[in-house]
Amino acid sequence: MEPPGVPSALVIRRATEQDIPAALDHLEAVAAEGRWIGTELPLDREQRALRWRDSYSRSDAATFLAYLDGILVGMASVQGRGVAHLGMSVIATQRRKGIGSRLLETAIAWARAQGAHKVALEVWPHNAAAIALYERFGFEREGYLHSHYKRRNGELWDSLIMGLLLSEGAARRSP
Repeated sequence: MEPPGVPSALVIRRATEQDIPAALDHLEAVAAEGRWIGTELPLDREQRALRWRDSYSRSDAATFLAYLDGILVGMASVQGRGVAHLGMSVIATQRRKGIGSRLLETAIAWARAQGAHKVALEVWPHNAAAIALYERFGFEREGYLHSHYKRRNGELWDSLIMGLLLSEGAARRSP
């Protein structure tokens, strides 16, 4: 059963090399907003395509794409074995429709199946919608990086670190 609001024609699947042109277009569209992801324009499409081709063949990484009526509307990448690092995006016209939830469910399930004990991510502190989504899935705020990322315009942006323990009974603190 689909979560409320999720379009019925939504398909979530693992990315392949054939998806790279659409994924690059998606990344550029979200990056053009200049507020929600770390990637900034101009995007070096060739370099990014090479990195993605490499990651698609790795056993410790996966990228999942959300297609709505054949159009790429969201993506989530997760990589790592013990701690799986997550990054995701949804195009502006499709936000708050359950697509991010579906991508997050898929990424978490993949990380768990790979034996990861935790999923970690960074999010801009001003991205309240994304933070609320992650918290609904059980992610906790674990740290705050002040003036950590220098944007192309010279601004220094903070970053919020969030994590989700996957192991049932995992110790939460070091002895």
